Amino acid sequence: MTPFSMTPSPLRGLALATALALAAAAPAAAETKPGKKFTVAYIAPSLDISYWQWVAYGAKTKAKELGIDYIELDSHNSPVDQMTNVRTALTRGVDAIVMGPVSSASTPPVLRLLKDKNIPVAFTGIGPQPGETDYTSTVTANNYEAGREEGKFVCGLAKERGGNKVGMLSLPQDRENAQKYLKGAKEAFAAEGCDLVQVLQTKGLTVREAVDQTNDLLTRNPDVKAIYGMYDEAATGAAKALQTQGLVGKVGVATADGSPTTVRLLREGVIQGLFLQEAGGQGIEAVQQVYNALTGAPVTKELPLPEPLVTAKDIDSPEAQAKLKRVYPPSAGQY
Repeated sequence: MTPFSMTPSPLRGLALATALALAAAAPAAAETKPGKKFTVAYIAPSLDISYWQWVAYGAKTKAKELGIDYIELDSHNSPVDQMTNVRTALTRGVDAIVMGPVSSASTPPVLRLLKDKNIPVAFTGIGPQPGETDYTSTVTANNYEAGREEGKFVCGLAKERGGNKVGMLSLPQDRENAQKYLKGAKEAFAAEGCDLVQVLQTKGLTVREAVDQTNDLLTRNPDVKAIYGMYDEAATGAAKALQTQGLVGKVGVATADGSPTTVRLLREGVIQGLFLQEAGGQGIEAVQQVYNALTGAPVTKELPLPEPLVTAKDIDSPEAQAKLKRVYPPSAGQY
């Protein structure tokens, strides 16, 4: 994959640009319901995780732009709390819900309740359980394509370092986005001739956990030449472990997501590639989709946003900088 090429095709970027242009005009649609003030609830799986804070930032920003009241609820990674939050939102009279689910498996009871109440719902980051259809929109990354492209890139890193063994720090595999990442990555490894020797799933998405898992991975597999990170903290933890062991540059690292920390590590050469996932952009687009549903405008049921690769060579390009501004807010740190 060439640096900062948009997956899977330029047409998708054009489609997103068109959608954004339509979104700018969308507030006029609300005039068809004089005096109606909509309220949207954003329900996060955990607001302790910066990624979900950035989705919230995008959702809140878009809601303000559209003149929608906004409330925010935290599920603390608990399906029980998630359902309580949905009921709380309904009690507070919300017109629509944007949700990052705790897991894909946790979504069926939520969808049954919201269908019964005729409440539009858009998912961000993590989609519903496969087979579920009673939702307004899913705004996620193009996880399968990104998984395949990152797999190809990571395999290339390994071969540049004289081997073909790679390891993976994975999101929980009860999430449909993680399953798609893994499927794409495995296909790329098979096609490119690399051996995925170990997959370690996170439980808490913490840097400390990723450090421990990287140390375990390298102890069990000293011939690993590259690490595939499926989330931002994975790359940060892997980088810390490599720095401690004196292996920076000897073991390649790439990851999905992106943050001020991993952008800095990229600039410093500690990690070699970022596949940027629009956390803020997902919040923006999800609010737009439920607003469209409320106002009778067209809705896009599946909206997978591309995850382009950026490297140290092109991180300062106008395209990369524009993309980063849809990943995290200025308050999070430098671009």
